[in-house]
Amino acid sequence: MRVEGQYRRPDAGTLVREVRAPYAETTTIADGQVSIARAGKPPRVFALQRVPELADLQASFGAMLSGDLAALERSYRLQASGSAQHWQLQLTPKAEALARRVRAVTLHGQNTELRCIETLPAKGDVQRTLLGTAATAAAAVRDAAALNGLCNAGGTR
Repeated sequence: MRVEGQYRRPDAGTLVREVRAPYAETTTIADGQVSIARAGKPPRVFALQRVPELADLQASFGAMLSGDLAALERSYRLQASGSAQHWQLQLTPKAEALARRVRAVTLHGQNTELRCIETLPAKGDVQRTLLGTAATAAAAVRDAAALNGLCNAGGTR
């Protein structure tokens, strides 16, 4: 399934995922809580401690955005590959709770741009989040292989 939307980080302690298509949904992680809101339904709110792997993902997303290598290394084993022009950084979770859900997260970039985040769940298919120019280029693409190519364009895979 192709989901379109955006991630926002309005402040250091908040992560918002807004889905616009094929449905509308906003997930907000902040202040130890997760809120999932869909049009026409009351929001579902639950404590982040019920799903500790989401707390790990929120913290790692923040560490990635702020360039906090030490924080990433506390939560993940890191493996970099490629060149400065086409690079990858694979993050393998250290925490058992997160590792039960996510095998690895691979960041793909070109030069200074993070273009794609690939999440390999413990079960199921890889999930790709296209960012920046890759997301812009994806608007006109419907073929799954072409979308994968945007994620890995010029990469080491």
